[in-house]
Amino acid sequence: MDINLMRSLMTVAAFVGFVSILVWAYRPSRKAQFDEAAQLPFLYD
Repeated sequence: MDINLMRSLMTVAAFVGFVSILVWAYRPSRKAQFDEAAQLPFLYD
């Protein structure tokens, strides 16, 4: 296995990880939790 193949595999793995995080973050079921977290700084005003 040469270095260029390893670099290519790591690039693909990083891209898959990035897309996975995007899918997790933009799921409609997560909206309520993110809206609640967005209001936390304003609770103790």
